[in-house]
Amino acid sequence: MKRLGEKEERLMQIVWELKKAFVKEVREKLPEPKPHINTVSTMMKRLYDKGFLKIEDFGSTYRYSAAISKKKYVAKIVKPFLAGMFGNSIKNAVTFFAEEEEITLEELKEIMEMIDKKRK
Repeated sequence: MKRLGEKEERLMQIVWELKKAFVKEVREKLPEPKPHINTVSTMMKRLYDKGFLKIEDFGSTYRYSAAISKKKYVAKIVKPFLAGMFGNSIKNAVTFFAEEEEITLEELKEIMEMIDKKRK
C-alpha cells in the first residue's frame, strides 16, 4: 500500500472522523480556502478507485465510507518508516523524539501505562 498524498490523507481523516459522509460534508470540514466541490468530488472518486473508500449510491449522489481503517493505514505506513529510519526499533524512535524534546515526560509516562495495560 502506498502512502496517500497530504490532501488525500486530509480527506481520509475527515471520512474516518465522520464514518459516512457526502462530498458536501467532507468539504465543510476542510479549512479555508475550501476547494471547489468538484475538486473534492474528484479526489473522493480517486480514493474510491484506489480502494480507500466505499460508495453507497443514492441516485444523483454518493455517500462515502472508509474501506480501510485508520489503524490499518497508519500501520502500513509507519512500520516501513520505522524499519528504514530506526532499524525497526520503537525504542530507537522514542529515544529520537525524547532527545529532540518533541515528547514530554508526561507523554512517556502515558506510553508506559499503555504498554503495561496491553501486557496484562
